[in-house]
Amino acid sequence: MSYFCERIERMSAYVPGEQPETSDVIKINTNENPYPPSPAVMAAIHAVREEHLRRYPNPTSKPFRCAAAKQFGVTPDMVICSNGMDELLRMLIQACCDATRPLGYATPTYTLYSVLAETIGAPTRGVPFPADYSLPIDALAATDARLFLIVNPNSPTGTFVPIEDIAKLAKKVQGRAIVGVDEAYANFAKDNALRLVNQCQNVIVLRTLSKGYSLAGLRFGFAIASEPIIAMLNKVRDSYNLDALAIAAATAALTDHAYAQATWQKVIDERDKLVPQLRKMGFAAIPSQSNFILATAPNPGADVIYHGLKDRNILVRWWSTPGLSDKLRITVGTAEQNTKLVNAIAAIIAAGR
Repeated sequence: MSYFCERIERMSAYVPGEQPETSDVIKINTNENPYPPSPAVMAAIHAVREEHLRRYPNPTSKPFRCAAAKQFGVTPDMVICSNGMDELLRMLIQACCDATRPLGYATPTYTLYSVLAETIGAPTRGVPFPADYSLPIDALAATDARLFLIVNPNSPTGTFVPIEDIAKLAKKVQGRAIVGVDEAYANFAKDNALRLVNQCQNVIVLRTLSKGYSLAGLRFGFAIASEPIIAMLNKVRDSYNLDALAIAAATAALTDHAYAQATWQKVIDERDKLVPQLRKMGFAAIPSQSNFILATAPNPGADVIYHGLKDRNILVRWWSTPGLSDKLRITVGTAEQNTKLVNAIAAIIAAGR
């Protein structure tokens, strides 16, 4: 006899990227922004007084919601905040799915989706991307899913789906399902889906400060949707789900948009330099609209290169799963980090010949 539900007993937990215990590692395995957050963030944290910590924080993260509403041209009631985007995904799946209401997505994609669905006993409907990674609109719409999640740019591929295609899916399933657009990496892409919030009443756009705003260690996410969708999500939101420090820091980061935007451009510039360098060494790199690159490795193979880099204190992401075992996902680092990466890979390939 087990203390736990059978589905929890049999499920596999989500495995995050490795977190090194020392600071002498080039960490380009979990898609953090390689540049520090805005100085305004640290100033906001230092401005938090003892009284702010003694009391409960604002229950709805109102200062951030007001700042986001102003920046994105919506109302504060169209914004909800969460402890990282992962909590937001949990809330959305909890509110929309159950044993008879499946979750749908195109594959491969963020593996946490299926884990979160399994925790509540909701079935999943995974539809493979075609070879060109275009959105399989008709195949997704033909499923009985009540919630669709689309990472755009996608993870782990870095590929981008035209916003018009997401709108087509939303219109096909309107009245039956919500379409959640996971824009964790949108700051590094050529477009975003925010305009769909006003065009399609069943679209919700999910964002995080982990990537673009260099605040992965803070854990702050938010979403924008019509007021009725946000009102329903607030029913499953934890009370006081964000602390006073996080609210202050996140509001400061979002407000200093110019600083963050400058780091995005640096990452984009480095990404566009790194792709041809990888291809020159024999990698087949998928064109990316994100802050990472998914590339099929040449000989001596992805696993050998991964372990060789790790031996050199350089962490990238490698999965042993079918369809990904021959690939590495490489977060775009600073110019110095990328140079060390390229030199290390060249040495590993030369030694393997």
